[in-house]
Amino acid sequence: MNILIINAHLAYPGMSEGKLNLTFMDAAKTFFAQRGHSVAETFVERGYKPDEEVNKHMAADLVILQMPVNWFGAPWIYKKYADDIFNAGFATQLLLEGDGLTRSDLDKQYGSGGKMQGRKFMVSATWNAPRDAFDNPDGVLMGGKGTADLFLNITANYKFCGYDILPDFGVFDIYKNPDIPTAFEEYKRHLETHCLPGPGTSVITPPSYAPRSETVSL
Repeated sequence: MNILIINAHLAYPGMSEGKLNLTFMDAAKTFFAQRGHSVAETFVERGYKPDEEVNKHMAADLVILQMPVNWFGAPWIYKKYADDIFNAGFATQLLLEGDGLTRSDLDKQYGSGGKMQGRKFMVSATWNAPRDAFDNPDGVLMGGKGTADLFLNITANYKFCGYDILPDFGVFDIYKNPDIPTAFEEYKRHLETHCLPGPGTSVITPPSYAPRSETVSL
């Protein structure tokens, strides 16, 4: 497979340097590379070119967004990244062709105009919140909703383009009660369970204009 990992961390000096997200990004890179898969990466904070990012998406079977949760969402630089990439992908009609609605076929639903069917997207996030704040009917804040509900504003963009959305992964309570070694083992199991192709699964052949996926040295 070709994997694209997007690091959406935004550094806050003295408070959030991004080391934990980088470590989990590296863990995913190692996991896939050891199994013969190719890994490309993007660091949003370091800058990017929208057309190149569209090509990276076109070449990838699986896209993973690695991010800290800042005030119950991705850092603001990721919102700009998403606007830039999906606007570019729509303008070139590489990621999608419209919203799916057409007068010639009234059975088509809004959100069915994507061209990225067969590809997958996943969020891997680090949280200050504890795990039991989610999927808890008695929870004061979320009222029973889970992390997938909170990430709908992110995953909907990819679903709109035709991606299958994989269960997200979370590292919780990182400031008050961290258990990073256990989280690493859980992440490996999560990648094995949800991200590796099963029997009979086909992978994407990168189009000729897309850049080769390569592992980037840090």
